[in-house]
Amino acid sequence: MRRVAWFVALLSALGLALGRPAPSLAQLSVGAPAPQFALDAALGGTTVRFDLAAALTHGPVVVYFFPKSFTEGCTAEAHAFASHIEEFHALDATVIGVSGDDLATQRRFSSSECAAKFLVAADPGLHVAKRYDAVVLNLFANRTSYVIGRDGRVAYAYTALDPDHHVANLLAALRAQAH
Repeated sequence: MRRVAWFVALLSALGLALGRPAPSLAQLSVGAPAPQFALDAALGGTTVRFDLAAALTHGPVVVYFFPKSFTEGCTAEAHAFASHIEEFHALDATVIGVSGDDLATQRRFSSSECAAKFLVAADPGLHVAKRYDAVVLNLFANRTSYVIGRDGRVAYAYTALDPDHHVANLLAALRAQAH
C-alpha cells in the first residue's frame, strides 16, 4: 500500500510539475446510472464472463476498483473482502474486484489472495474503470468502491487509497439499503 500510495503521489507531483492536472478523485454520484459492462474475470483458476446486468438480477453488486494485483494495499483489501464474503452473500450481494491487470494475473491473484471467494476482473486499458471515474493518471484503477442497486443505479460510492475502510463501508451501505 505504501509503495502504491508513494507512486501515485509521485505521479501526481510530476503531473503538476509538468503543468498537468492532478489525478481526479472523482467518482460516480449516488443515484447515477451505473455503466453496464461485461468483463472476463477469474474465480480461482477458472475464467468466467461477468455481466453486470445479469448479476443485478440476483441482487446488488459491489464493484471495487483497485490499482494493482499483488501490491501491499490491494492484497490487504482482497484479504478483507475474502474474510467478509459471507456477510456480502447474506445481503444477496455479488462482489467483483476490477483492475488493469491481465487475466492470467487475475487468476493467480484470485486463487492466492482472494481465496477463490469472489470474482476478480481484468480491465486492460482501464476502459471500465474510466467509465466509473475510477482511474489515476490513466495508469491505474483508483481504489474506488461502489454498491450498484438492483435498479442499476449507484447506491453508494467511496474513494480512498487506504484500503482499510472499504469493506466496512460497503457492508454498512448494503445493510442500510436492506432496511
